[in-house]
Amino acid sequence: MSVVEPGAAGAGLFARVKAMIMQPGATWDAIDGEPATVGDLYRGYVMPLAAIPVVAGAIGMIVFGIGGWGFTIRLSPVWVIVNAIVGYALALAMVFVTALVIEALAENFGGQKNRIQALKVAAYFPTAYWVAGIFALVPALALLALVGGIYSLWTLYLGLPKLMKAPQERAGGYFAVVLVVTIVVGIVIALVTSSITGMAGANRVLAGGSVSGTVSVPGVGSVDVGKLEGMSKRAEAAARQIESGEAGPVTDPDV
Repeated sequence: MSVVEPGAAGAGLFARVKAMIMQPGATWDAIDGEPATVGDLYRGYVMPLAAIPVVAGAIGMIVFGIGGWGFTIRLSPVWVIVNAIVGYALALAMVFVTALVIEALAENFGGQKNRIQALKVAAYFPTAYWVAGIFALVPALALLALVGGIYSLWTLYLGLPKLMKAPQERAGGYFAVVLVVTIVVGIVIALVTSSITGMAGANRVLAGGSVSGTVSVPGVGSVDVGKLEGMSKRAEAAARQIESGEAGPVTDPDV
């Protein structure tokens, strides 16, 4: 019986996550013989874990903003939430696409094509990366998720030949090709995400948000970025009035 089926959600999920991180080899052996369905794997494991980096990242951007070197950009909460929803949906899709890649390549490396076994690999190997996604709560620590990502690749290397029945001498090649194809797919998904949440509405990204902080300029001193943004908006409004012929008397912008 699978430890991640819906009836054992709480303790079972925690136990499986801990086992995948602490004892990946033995855990893959257990997973290999477990009965599973697409629904069980998604509801019982993929959906709750894939939400960790997405939710943490959204909270981090809303609370702390993003930036560095004296700049802080606070994006519109609505944009952050929409971006998180799209990112979560694409993360779930990425798991299934990865499973299709694993299944399609299996026979090329002496393995056996099996959709559920391939989905097990795709569902469980990102465990460490998803858990490390909690660091996204503090944007400055988000890069620490890369440590979890690197460890996840190691667990993929261990589980891929085991579940797909590929001979060990061909495991390295199988892993390398799956990794390359998955990276390419990931890049495509990232571009799709950007086009949906970024490029198409780049001029509205900061709607409802703000830019703050100070920058030290040699010979000038500290410059308040927030005030510069306000002055820029007033200048833009004045330019529009002049273009429309509705401009009033010229006044000192600092008044």
